[in-house]
Amino acid sequence: MAQLPGLEPAVLPPDAVELGRVQEAWGIKGWLRLHSHSADPEVLLAAKRWFLIPPEARFARGFDAFSGVVTVVVDEVKTHADGLVARIERIADRNAAEALKGARIHVARADFPAAKSDDEYYWVDLLGLDVVNREGVHLGVVRDLLSTGPNSVLCLEYTEDDKTLERMIPFVSVYVDSVDLPGKRITVDWQPDY
Repeated sequence: MAQLPGLEPAVLPPDAVELGRVQEAWGIKGWLRLHSHSADPEVLLAAKRWFLIPPEARFARGFDAFSGVVTVVVDEVKTHADGLVARIERIADRNAAEALKGARIHVARADFPAAKSDDEYYWVDLLGLDVVNREGVHLGVVRDLLSTGPNSVLCLEYTEDDKTLERMIPFVSVYVDSVDLPGKRITVDWQPDY
């Protein structure tokens, strides 16, 4: 199957994180309208290299123009109305941009900008961490995070009596004592019966 001219076939890096998708072509000069999976698209705005994966439906139909993982150089990304638009190197017209419709956008975690402070974390870094309370009681493993507006909530998964259960803990300093990324552990002021 052919690739779009000028786009480099690639292998998705093991630390790649899906951050959004291409919604559609925007204008006639090859720009793309994007959907960000995050309310704060900081990484999409900052990253200069993206990995694009065609939607599964195109794999199934054998879509010829864009049939595998490609890496692209981002010339420009900016906010527009209620979303984002981007210009990709070597995508110069609407037809080429339309061929990318539905592509999932991944960025290598190593290419993320550094956190702005010691108490800021990318959600992707918190997934899989063990959560224990001050007494050392294991409360679960972070499986997801939920944005509730003013703060985020850790969604933990734990097992009790051979049942998989869920526990939620607000990710705020009142309850979170420390986050040890290298040790893969979060310590909280929380009891199992809350």
